[in-house]
Amino acid sequence: MNTTPQSNRLTVSIFGRCNAGKSALFNAITNTENAIVSDTPGTTTDPVSKSMELLPHGPIVLIDTAGLGDDSALGEARVKKTQSVLNRTDLALYAIDAQAPALDDYRVFAQEFTRRTLPHLPLITKSDAVPAPALAALRAQLPGALPVSDRRPEELTQVKAEISRRLDTLREDRPMLQDLLPADAVVVMVVPVDSEAPRGRLILPQVQLIRECLDGGHRCHVTTEKELPQALRELRRVDLVVTDSQAFALVARTVPAEIPLTGFSILMARQKSDLPVLLAGTQAVSDLRDGDRVLIAETCTHNHSHEDIGRVKIPALLQKVTGKSLRLDFAAGRDYPEHLEDYALVIHCGGCMISRVEMMNRIRIARNKQVPITNYGLFLAHCHGILERSTALLRAAGEVPSHA
Repeated sequence: MNTTPQSNRLTVSIFGRCNAGKSALFNAITNTENAIVSDTPGTTTDPVSKSMELLPHGPIVLIDTAGLGDDSALGEARVKKTQSVLNRTDLALYAIDAQAPALDDYRVFAQEFTRRTLPHLPLITKSDAVPAPALAALRAQLPGALPVSDRRPEELTQVKAEISRRLDTLREDRPMLQDLLPADAVVVMVVPVDSEAPRGRLILPQVQLIRECLDGGHRCHVTTEKELPQALRELRRVDLVVTDSQAFALVARTVPAEIPLTGFSILMARQKSDLPVLLAGTQAVSDLRDGDRVLIAETCTHNHSHEDIGRVKIPALLQKVTGKSLRLDFAAGRDYPEHLEDYALVIHCGGCMISRVEMMNRIRIARNKQVPITNYGLFLAHCHGILERSTALLRAAGEVPSHA
């Protein structure tokens, strides 16, 4: 459980007004004291998250957010961070104080949940603080709401069970590759080792794909781009080569045309994103004009080197391919500009460090602003003239339109 990345967990977030009992609920569910509980309004400033095991569902991330209705000097900034948590939430819990219900506020937020098609569960907190008739009357106004108090273990058990049940209905086991190949397939993975490669370990998409091959009964071989020619000579059969996208050009020249080729980032787009939308976004590269702004977004916050793919290699290739004078902006981690309409194109990383729901929300924001969006792997394949080849496996599976 502890080794499951947050990006592979469903996220449950607690929302509600200040002093509605959100932090007490967070601590009760996690059985910890991670969130500060106080009668002082605005105690929770930044979202507090905890990776945990919620039985019987499994590993999740639970987030406690700053309270709504905070009139302090920092209230607006806190609420903005709370709103951003919505973009990475799979199931929302809304805490309604039994002593001061503020139902109008809840209904406004419920409309936002509905607009986002985000499932939510209203919880009546501090249920032990009001008489039973008052609690019953409140529940009558909130169909489906559950009472909860950290002083009533049976209520907390019921809430946990309901959260787990709802999460089970949301679980999507979306593979990167496993279902696209026969069980005895031979897969060669090309993993460059440069200054950007983490010392002593592989990056998450590489680890995930190795595990998928093992689970699917595929024979998996891992090599660098330098040893790839020798590896291909030694193997009597290769059904697919998967490469890190920054080595696309070299690998495409090395791998015979009859051997299918794709990239880790493209397979991540299949698992976590809307692949047809990202594929269509590559067409915007040829439409860029002098002065256009391009956003390069990555979800990790690693130190950058002279070989950095997002800060160095993609900007250089963008300049070479377009010949235009472009204005480039960069976003890292969970920073994502509110005003995407200022951009002519978004080039996003594979998204291995965020969940599918957060990646899909980023795509949704771009589409709502009518801004083309693509990802690193698709952009690099397009610029190197191998987009058709690198998506052929997915076209054959019907996941990408043949004309795209």
